[in-house]
Amino acid sequence: MREIQHADSGPAGQECPEDEAAPVERPRRSRALEAGVFTAVVLCLATTLVHVVLVFLHVAPPNTVSKRYSPQINAWVYPLFEQNWRLFAPDPDSVNRQVLARTAHTRPDGSTRVSGWFDLSAADTAAVEHNPFPSHTTQNLLRRAWTSYTDSHGGDDASRTERAVMMRKYLSNIAADRLAARTDGTFDFVQLRVVTLPVAAPGSAVGKRPPAPVENRLLPWWKVPVHGK
Repeated sequence: MREIQHADSGPAGQECPEDEAAPVERPRRSRALEAGVFTAVVLCLATTLVHVVLVFLHVAPPNTVSKRYSPQINAWVYPLFEQNWRLFAPDPDSVNRQVLARTAHTRPDGSTRVSGWFDLSAADTAAVEHNPFPSHTTQNLLRRAWTSYTDSHGGDDASRTERAVMMRKYLSNIAADRLAARTDGTFDFVQLRVVTLPVAAPGSAVGKRPPAPVENRLLPWWKVPVHGK
């Protein structure tokens, strides 16, 4: 009788080439995602570097580089990244301003439809009052736009520089966008009126002081892109 011997470790298995683990290829989608993330990071770093350099040239004392590239620096900084020292030397407003706006639309027959005045400042004040976290836009956008407009135009409304033209468009676009949300119909012109009233000195008696002078400044009609429906 033939004896069959078994190995103590069990029957010997034959190795099969197919059983070897094949290297797993990385999906194309994963490589594309990593490339996209890398590109986005590089763009963010480049933009940050350019921003820091331009803001530094804006706040640095006048030099050869800042004078040569002044138009490019101003185009980047104004109006969103303007820098000043008011954080360290605050100069609060000594007046209250009421910014009103109205619209006009020229009909096909040549006649003009003019709306009533809308108080933009009152809308901002209502949004800030009783709001524990009022937005920076609601508090400062309109006020800073008007301040920048007066700084670039002085006492008249003639836009003599590129910055003045930019600030005029900036102010008119703010008014047009806000009026579009509250106006029925279409319009293609806006006009602003700003009433300025000085703030009374602390402790002064309201009934005994003479009435404070009021400045009522009426701006010209400005052409804007057609708004409304």
